[in-house]
Amino acid sequence: MNGSVAYLVTALGCLVGVAGVVIAVVALRKARSGPRPPAPGDPFRDRDADALRGDPRRLKPGDIVEIRQVPYTVRGSVHLVEGGWSWAEHLLDDAGGVKRWLSVEEDPDLELVLWTGQPSATVTPGAPTLDVDGRRYSWDESGQARYTATEGTGLDPRGTMRYHDYQAPGGARLSFEAYGEAGWEVNLGEKLHRAEVMIYPQSGPEQVS
Repeated sequence: MNGSVAYLVTALGCLVGVAGVVIAVVALRKARSGPRPPAPGDPFRDRDADALRGDPRRLKPGDIVEIRQVPYTVRGSVHLVEGGWSWAEHLLDDAGGVKRWLSVEEDPDLELVLWTGQPSATVTPGAPTLDVDGRRYSWDESGQARYTATEGTGLDPRGTMRYHDYQAPGGARLSFEAYGEAGWEVNLGEKLHRAEVMIYPQSGPEQVS
């Protein structure tokens, strides 16, 4: 009888010891996997402008964008990634039916450019300088990016895009883009001031394929 009691006491002590170890391990894991501090944001980001005029980084299909007092609807969006770099291009629709794009990029400051397609242009990329509509553009950069696109852009949901970008004095831009196996599309761009862009977000989540 005494031996049985001693055995039970010993077994109970072992169980209590094991339980203590398990509790300590669980507590240690919780301490290690606790919420991580948020990544530091851009200390120079103009959050007042984002609050008053809308955040271009959050632009999505269906939103209304007013550029230089002209309203546009975002028909679709393309999100591009090249290495550690990413940016977005949004297809805009206006009452006149002119094809325009708004590019949103942090370089590292926020850069907004309004692009207008030039379907009749005959120039091709590659030269150090190009003359278009009486303005001389100098080569800036070129590369290839991966993209995902929403409906409304006319593009495949995923693919690659090649580009050549040129610049002229005063902020004028010239861009060549080729999605997939398609030929070059030519666009002329105007760099926008932040105050020239007002965003009116609409309800509904962004749908990126």
